[in-house]
Amino acid sequence: MTDLLKIDGLDAFYGDFQALFRIDFKMAEAETVALVGANGAGKSTFLKCLTGLLGTRGQSVVYRGTNIAGLPSFQIARQGIAMSPEGRRLFPSLSVRENLMLGANVGRKGQWDLAAVQALFPILEEKRDIPATLLSGGQQQMVAIGRALMSNPALLLLDEVSLGLAPVIVRDIYAALPDIRAGGTAVLLVEQDISMALQVSERMYCFQEGHVSLSGASAEMTRDMISAAYFGRDKEVT
Repeated sequence: MTDLLKIDGLDAFYGDFQALFRIDFKMAEAETVALVGANGAGKSTFLKCLTGLLGTRGQSVVYRGTNIAGLPSFQIARQGIAMSPEGRRLFPSLSVRENLMLGANVGRKGQWDLAAVQALFPILEEKRDIPATLLSGGQQQMVAIGRALMSNPALLLLDEVSLGLAPVIVRDIYAALPDIRAGGTAVLLVEQDISMALQVSERMYCFQEGHVSLSGASAEMTRDMISAAYFGRDKEVT
């Protein structure tokens, strides 16, 4: 498979504090990859590096053959990387429809428009004129994902989709993933639910204290392997 994203030796800092250490990472076109790890392992920092929210100038973040390290966020979005962020980050003064339409400002052409997103998440059409932050947590997550899709990304970053949501709502959201992937969109998923992450991904990376502690095919991962990669061999993942 052709590499969509290839990263060699990525370091990341917040001032003098180093959050990521020599991260090697790759994804293929249309692939789904899960990224797991304990709180503070560096997962969200990694996504910030990919989207230009944290400086990476002078490093190697190669997306579709071009080094995007150091580019501003708006240029990275125009090249086809979009994120549904942890906490959703919706605009409370805007309706559901208006929040969704913000994603279209990137100007990329593709299958995702307002009608397509509303077909994927029908409740968003019903709630289209309601302020987005008045929706339930699960519905807000759908808005955040839909807003990212409206930019027609080649690579969709999903940060903590299931955080704080009831299991039945999480299942409803993940049920949309095959339709998202059907158009050729690759998905990088940061997820706390290990079982779900293994179920929906082809490959998995685990971060521990800013390092890659495990990587490989999701189908080959065992609970013992993941537990050791998460915390160390004397701890267990629940």
